[in-house]
Amino acid sequence: MTLARPAHRGAEARGPAPATHADIDELNHVFSDAFTDRYRKDGMTGVRVPQLNPVIWRYAIDDADGGALVWRGDAGDIIAFNIAHASGAEGWMGPLAVHPDWQGIGLGKAVVRAGVEWLRARRTSIIGLETMPRTMDNIGFYSALGFNPARLTITVTVEAAGADAPVSLLSRMPASHRDDLVDACREITEARLAGYDYSREIRLTAELGLGDTVLLEQAGRVKGFAIFHSVPLVEGRAREEMRVLKLVVEREEDLAELVRLLSVAARRTGTRRLALRAQGEYPGAYRRLIALGARVRWTDLRMAVEGQPEPVARTGVLYSNWEI
Repeated sequence: MTLARPAHRGAEARGPAPATHADIDELNHVFSDAFTDRYRKDGMTGVRVPQLNPVIWRYAIDDADGGALVWRGDAGDIIAFNIAHASGAEGWMGPLAVHPDWQGIGLGKAVVRAGVEWLRARRTSIIGLETMPRTMDNIGFYSALGFNPARLTITVTVEAAGADAPVSLLSRMPASHRDDLVDACREITEARLAGYDYSREIRLTAELGLGDTVLLEQAGRVKGFAIFHSVPLVEGRAREEMRVLKLVVEREEDLAELVRLLSVAARRTGTRRLALRAQGEYPGAYRRLIALGARVRWTDLRMAVEGQPEPVARTGVLYSNWEI
């Protein structure tokens, strides 16, 4: 599709086209400029959003598996992007942004619609995204495009363990067993929500050296797992926070044990705390996190396309982070 800029700007936006690793530097600039501008519009004029660690972008592009889309200006520079992800039946978009110089001409709508179309072509059962709940402009914008607000995602942090203890990490398992363990993680995820599959995220996390997967095992069987990234989001920063991307347990009662294992993993990776994004659809699990001493740090509003609401596991807990 081609969208005309206002006449006085004399240029056009062209796209979408697939993003590659060669685009990471440009993606970083658009990301930083667009989100800094968003904070400014929300009255937070002193906030400058830093560029992300390049390896995080590489993970996002590879995890999107063809869903990383970019739009370019007349000079060939990237002016907008949408990173759409399909983890089996779970479809979500993020991050996505339009450079401030190109806002107000309908490009943002085209960016969102392209992501929705890409996910629909993959027949995902959910198409969602997250936005800041205080940003009325964003909520209204996505609502006009067919998204409905759901519950909050509450980011909480738990301090790293004070002492070392045994913890099962996928990377420490015999190479001959790892594929079977990844299959076991897929099976318990599928049993919670049909079609959901985090195998690609597990493998990419290991391949790119971003973190690891903690396994909760009982009687020789995987009963839960959590994929985490321990590399800093911003290159050159200290490892202060270990981020949990996906977490699945067969029983809600097992959440505390998996969080304990994650706190040990945080200690081993040299991070001060772990961060989990607790979805409001699981209130019992949230209460368990608070009982463990988790501290509330941030909130995001989850939104999903009309007619494709996010399902909730009938048993256990499934936390899926819709950010990179």
